[in-house]
Amino acid sequence: MKTTYHSEYLKLNTVFIKPANNAFVSEHILKEQWRAHNFLDQPDYKKTLTEYDFFRKALQKNGATLYDFPFNENVSIDSIYCRDASIATDFGMIICNMGKETRINEPAAQLEIFKNNAIPILGIIESPGTLEGGDVAWLDEKTLAVGYTYRTNEHGIKQLKNLLEPKGIEVLVANLPHYKGISDVFHLMSILSPVARDLAVVYSPLMPIKFRNELIKRKIQLIEVPDEEFESMGCNVLAIAPKECLMVDGNPKTQKALIKAGCKVSIYKGENISVFGGGGPTCLTRPMLREL
Repeated sequence: MKTTYHSEYLKLNTVFIKPANNAFVSEHILKEQWRAHNFLDQPDYKKTLTEYDFFRKALQKNGATLYDFPFNENVSIDSIYCRDASIATDFGMIICNMGKETRINEPAAQLEIFKNNAIPILGIIESPGTLEGGDVAWLDEKTLAVGYTYRTNEHGIKQLKNLLEPKGIEVLVANLPHYKGISDVFHLMSILSPVARDLAVVYSPLMPIKFRNELIKRKIQLIEVPDEEFESMGCNVLAIAPKECLMVDGNPKTQKALIKAGCKVSIYKGENISVFGGGGPTCLTRPMLREL
C-alpha cells in the first residue's frame, strides 16, 4: 500500500488528535480559560466528552489509526485544534510558530511527541516568522496552498518556501482579507476544504480572486457555502476519503450540495468541541498518512 502526507482528501490512514479530556481537562479549566482564548461561550465539559467520543468513532469508521496527543500542562484548551501546530510532509514534519500568542507552546509540545515516535522533522518555523497549520492545505501531491493571514506572516511563508520549494513543491500564496481582524480565527481552511482531487468546499466572498481562479484553472469544482452557513463552519469539512466527508451539524444547505456532488456526508454534533471554539473537523485533526 502506497501512502502520502501530501493530501487533504485521500483515504485517512493515520491521524493525530487531541481528545477533549486531554485538552479541556476539566470544567474548572474551561471556566478559567474560555474568555481569554476568545471562545464564543464556555463549553460544558461533560458534553465535550460525549461529542468527542462520537467524533472519534466517525474518524475510525473507515479504519484510520488514531494517535492521541497527551495532556500537557504547558498548553491551553486551544490545543484541541491540533492541526495548527504542525504541517505533515513526505519529507518530515514542519513545526509551526503560532500567530496567536496564547498558543505559543503548542508546537514544542507536538515536536516532543513526534520525536518520541521517531517521526522525522523537516524544519521548524522560527520568529519573526509565524505559520499555522490551518492556513495550509495540499491541493495535490506537488502543490501546497498557504494563506497570508494574521496568523501566518510573510516571514513564515518564506521559511515554508525555503523548506519545500527545493524539493519540488509549489507553494501557492493566498492573500486573505482583514475580515474581523487580528483576534478572529480566520485561516485559509476557513474558506477552503478539498474533498476530492477535483472538488472543494469554498466560501467565495472571502476568497482572493487570483487564488479562486487558480482553483478553477486546475479544474476543481467549487461547492459554494451560503452566507448563513459560513459562521457555523459550513466550509470546514474533513475528507476521510475521496468524497466521503465529516462536518459539524447545522449546515444543511452545504450538506445537501455535497450530497448532490456525489459525496457521502457524516454529521457530528459539535457545539461544545467545535462551534464555541471556532474549530471544525479539519481543526480537530492533524492528518498524517493517506492512502494513494
